[in-house]
Amino acid sequence: MTAGNGAATPRGTSAIPQQRRILGVLVFSQILGGAGLADGITVGALLAEEMLGTTGLAGLPSALFTAGSALGAFALGRLCRRWGRRPGLALGYAAGALGSLGVVMATVVGSAPLLFFGLFVYGAGTATNLMARYAGADLASPARRGRAVSTVLFATTLGAVAGPNLVTITGELAHSWGIPRLAGPFLLAAVAFAAASAVLAALLRPDPLRLAEKLARTQAPGKADVTTPGAARRPLGREQRRAIVRGTTVMVLTQLVMIALMTMTPVHMQAHGQDTQAIGLVIALHVAAMFLPSPLTGLLVDRFGPRWIAAASGPLLLAAGVLAALAPPHSVPALAIALVLLGLGWNFGLISGTTLVTAPLPPARRAPVQGLVDIGISIAGATGGMSSGLIVALDGFPALALVGGILALAVVPVAMGSARRPPRAGSTARAATRTTAERA
Repeated sequence: MTAGNGAATPRGTSAIPQQRRILGVLVFSQILGGAGLADGITVGALLAEEMLGTTGLAGLPSALFTAGSALGAFALGRLCRRWGRRPGLALGYAAGALGSLGVVMATVVGSAPLLFFGLFVYGAGTATNLMARYAGADLASPARRGRAVSTVLFATTLGAVAGPNLVTITGELAHSWGIPRLAGPFLLAAVAFAAASAVLAALLRPDPLRLAEKLARTQAPGKADVTTPGAARRPLGREQRRAIVRGTTVMVLTQLVMIALMTMTPVHMQAHGQDTQAIGLVIALHVAAMFLPSPLTGLLVDRFGPRWIAAASGPLLLAAGVLAALAPPHSVPALAIALVLLGLGWNFGLISGTTLVTAPLPPARRAPVQGLVDIGISIAGATGGMSSGLIVALDGFPALALVGGILALAVVPVAMGSARRPPRAGSTARAATRTTAERA
């Protein structure tokens, strides 16, 4: 079977024996990477508030590691295009481990500049965690692309849920070593990211992107040029560009809203007397909702099409914002439900948006374009993280939640405009007549 973009693809993932092994390795690495990702989310804002002494800058860590994620996404896209998925993803996780150690050292010596630099480099790990979803789709057929993406995202759940619940344990361990308690989760992040890097470097063979390019050459010889270096510079068609722009917009909007609300929830809870255990529980449930529904979401995307699932993310995020704004500050269950809806809306937007972006791309164009797309996602996250602290400092947490929920509704018109309108019968006939006349 040959996809519309010129790259040959099988009818199902089972048609390529290596796909099962590749997904298995990605699942294992994502479990480890998920723990590192969630740890920084849980205590990053609290750590900044403690070191800087102000709530207004509590969103700075989220902004820094999402800005680092933007640079990481750009670098990963270029590395994967040049060397393949395996070295690109392995180096990304290794950089995340170094950034995590930098954060720990910053808390020990009390250096804010080192903290900022460590958080920025830590962002490479978060970029890698998201970029891995594309590797799962490299060898998937169009009919199973949503499920392939969702399988990789789902694997993040185990580590991402376990990480926040280890905040107290890792904090006590760090304290026993003379390190501030809030730096403890970053110790775990360093170990988790380093382990994920080692797994990918050793086991992600064959490289899925390289194999996809080889299959495109052998199964579609008439279009073999789609995998050559020159193909990476060839302009995309109008419909390809439209699908990429709409898929990117969906992911950017959902990321902006999710990061803004998630970043300030721990600060909001702590300000109203909640301890780190309760905060960790709420964030764990949120992260679980970000990744746990992925198999169902992927199935829905493949069954009904990505635009409908993308459109559904808007109302889910609106409901999350309204509930978070109205929830009593001392009510852990209400905030947990709001954060679960927030994670689910993000999940819908990411998987559907990823499918929209990946579908029209031939193998030679995937890594660079996907890297650029994830730069936009990371910039949106940085904007949401940085602005969230300022909004809360000026107008309070409920205002942030409501603004985010209303903004999320913009996803609906963007998503519903993503379907290509079929030509009317009359216009098709007229076009055929013109073509025949021109040939005559």
